[in-house]
Amino acid sequence: MSRIAYVNGRYVPHREAGVHVEDRGYQFSDGVYEVCEVRASRLVDAGRHFDRLDRSLAALRIRSPMSRAALTLVLNELVRRNRVVDGLVYLQVTRGVAPRDHGFPPARVCPAIVATARSVDRAQRAARAQHGISVITVAENRWPRVDIKSIALLPNVLAKQAAREAGAYEAWFVDTAGFVTEGSSTNAWIVTNEGTIITRSANEGILRGVTRTALFDILADGRWALEERPFRVEDAHAAREAFVTSATQAVLPVVRIDGRPVGNGAPGPVAMRLRGRYIEHSEPT
Repeated sequence: MSRIAYVNGRYVPHREAGVHVEDRGYQFSDGVYEVCEVRASRLVDAGRHFDRLDRSLAALRIRSPMSRAALTLVLNELVRRNRVVDGLVYLQVTRGVAPRDHGFPPARVCPAIVATARSVDRAQRAARAQHGISVITVAENRWPRVDIKSIALLPNVLAKQAAREAGAYEAWFVDTAGFVTEGSSTNAWIVTNEGTIITRSANEGILRGVTRTALFDILADGRWALEERPFRVEDAHAAREAFVTSATQAVLPVVRIDGRPVGNGAPGPVAMRLRGRYIEHSEPT
């Protein structure tokens, strides 16, 4: 079956989908995006994704292209037309189409919206979690406002490519003080030898991940100790466990960092339990 995309009010064949050459997203990366998991043909944590979309749009002073109710209808229809059972929806909003000029275009210019949906191999994702992943560390070189889910992702692209060339799945950015910030497309966590779960505060140069936020709800029951604070690469090397979180992969154990094993070099019990709890907790809506 041919895939379908949504482009500025129209459902079109994916192979024919396109935007204007003077779309500001194309020329300036002047836009934001969200990626939402689809499970059982339903959006997962859609409310949190829409909340973050609203924050990102407000931060860049881009008005919302449509109401939340209308957007929900569009994304659900996209899932239906693409017959996605387990998969992802990608949503992008830019400032719109206007003659190229660094300053904002006139207020009459409408924001542009693009959305796509695709299926993913759920068994493959589960197998990745069972085996764990490797990460490398790279120097933090992004702009300070990484809390905005902007489409300006070139440093992330280069970091992810560096990981792939090193035979790893993910790259962790490390700031000038030696502290891990986050991954190129994930949030970073460790579990100390005392069993405390540590992740950097979302107020300190990272994106407030939707899966990260859901995990905080799960951890609120007090079963595990949690601290929001920076941790160094050396702390990660010495940790009992490490893991990453994202909407596309849920919770993924990290078994190697820069070629060195984490703990016993196998997925840890805390990460695997949290993965199970997250899947149970984040029911489709």
